[in-house]
Amino acid sequence: MADTATYDKIATTTLGSAASSITFSSIAASWTDLRLVIVPTSTAANDIQMQFNGDTATNYSYTSLRGNGTSAASSAQTTVANISWTLGGQIDSIPHFYTGDVFSYSGSTYKTILMSSQEDDNGSGIVGRTVGLWRNTAAITSIRLFTGVNFLTGTTATLYGIKSA
Repeated sequence: MADTATYDKIATTTLGSAASSITFSSIAASWTDLRLVIVPTSTAANDIQMQFNGDTATNYSYTSLRGNGTSAASSAQTTVANISWTLGGQIDSIPHFYTGDVFSYSGSTYKTILMSSQEDDNGSGIVGRTVGLWRNTAAITSIRLFTGVNFLTGTTATLYGIKSA
């Protein structure tokens, strides 16, 4: 487990009603990296998309791997308009657990993201790993998370800043 003394909680959102997206904005350049922790519920979506700084152009790429103990799958996307955490199961009000690490988010190079996801789906679990790239050298000052349907009431999302070692 990570040393929590190196993490600063920047913001937490807990939805009091359904919402189509969650946005963290005005992210200062005070840390080395960022960590997102999301526990969503949704009615039919099996992935969460992410965009930075309002960029909706095709400046993103990602590769995903997922498995459930009996089968595995992978996918890759280049020049797309977001990075997607894909699981493969249907959420249907069952909480899932997503984490995402954004490395050197305020640096002047392209931004890399390592994401993991876990879901139970009532006894048939799925795990996933995704590596993403945002082809932009600007510091990340906002992160938008969205799905094809609403996040349900009770979804939580927390953004942490990771201090330099």
